[in-house]
Amino acid sequence: MQETIREILKEARAALEGVKSAADLEALRVHFQGKKGRLTALLRGMGELAAEERPAMGALINSARETISEMIELRGIALRKAERVLRLEAEAVDVTEPRPVPSVGALHPLSMVLNDLVDIFVGLGYEVVEGPEVELDTYNFELLNLPKNHPARDAQDTFYIEDNIVLRTHTSPVQARTMLARKPPIRIICPGRVFRADEADATHSPNFHQIEGLLVDRNITMADLKGTLDAFARGLYGEGITTRFRPSFFPFTEPSAEVDLTCMACRGAGCRICKGTGWIEVLGCGMVNPKVLDLCGIDSSEYTGFAFGIGLERIAMMKYGINDMRFFYEGDLRFLTQFR
Repeated sequence: MQETIREILKEARAALEGVKSAADLEALRVHFQGKKGRLTALLRGMGELAAEERPAMGALINSARETISEMIELRGIALRKAERVLRLEAEAVDVTEPRPVPSVGALHPLSMVLNDLVDIFVGLGYEVVEGPEVELDTYNFELLNLPKNHPARDAQDTFYIEDNIVLRTHTSPVQARTMLARKPPIRIICPGRVFRADEADATHSPNFHQIEGLLVDRNITMADLKGTLDAFARGLYGEGITTRFRPSFFPFTEPSAEVDLTCMACRGAGCRICKGTGWIEVLGCGMVNPKVLDLCGIDSSEYTGFAFGIGLERIAMMKYGINDMRFFYEGDLRFLTQFR
C-alpha cells in the first residue's frame, strides 16, 4: 500500500503539469480526492490490514491527501495568474492609437450675445439683477403705471396663472422690486426670459428674452440715456454705429422713444436689410415716469432716471444675420454648430 501511495503522488504531480484550466484542475481533484477517488479507495481498503498497521497507514494516506491538496492549490494560483495575464493582454488599450475627436458643445448664440451685453453694461458700471419669472400683477403692471383696466395692458398679451399672478411680460418687474428695496443711486440691468401670448413665427414667440436697464440718480437727463445707448451700440457692433431717437409712448417712461441703430450690414448706405433707410429699429427707452418713481418710494422731485429694454433675440438676429427666431429654440445641431 505504501508503494501505491507513492505511485498516486507521482501520478498526481505528472497530471498537474498538464492541467490548463480550472475545470481540468477540479476534475483532477475529484479523481484523487473525491468520494470515488484513488485516496478514498485506499482508506476504504484499510479494513484488510492488521489493527496495528492501520494508524501508520492512515497517517500516510492523510499526508498524501494534504500533499495533493497543496499541489492543487499552488497549481490553481498559477492558473489564475496566467488567466489574469491573458485577460489583461486581451483587454489592453493602446493609449497612443489616434481616436476620433468627441463632439464638444458650445455656447448658444443667445448666451453669447447676452454675455457681450453684460460685459458692455458692467463695464459702464451697471449691476446684473434677476427676478422671478412667475410674477405678481402688482410688480408686472401696477407699479409700472399700468393699473387695473389700463388699455395698454391689452398690448401685453399676458399669460395669467391666477387673477393677480402672471408670467412676466417683461423684466421691468425686477426694476420695480429693486427701486422698492434700494435707495438711489441705482444702476442695474435685468436679463431674463419673458412670456407673451403670441403665435410662433419668424419674428414672434410666446417665450423670448429681454435685457432691460435702469439708472436712477440726481440730475439724470435724456443726454445720459443717449450716451449710454451709443456706448452699447459701439460696443456690440463696432465703431461707426450710432443711435437715432424717435418719439414714442410707454406708460412707464415719459418722454419715451424708439431707438434705431445704423444698419450693421450697409453702415447707413441703405440695403435690403434696412429697406434702404440706413437704420434698423432696435429697442425702446425713455425717462422713468415720475409716477413710477413715486409708486416705488423714490422722490421724483429729487431724483430722475432712464430705462431701456432690448430684445435679445432681435439683437442676435441682427448680429449673426439670422432671419427666423425659431432657429434659437429648435435645437437643430446644423444651426447651433455654426457658433462654435
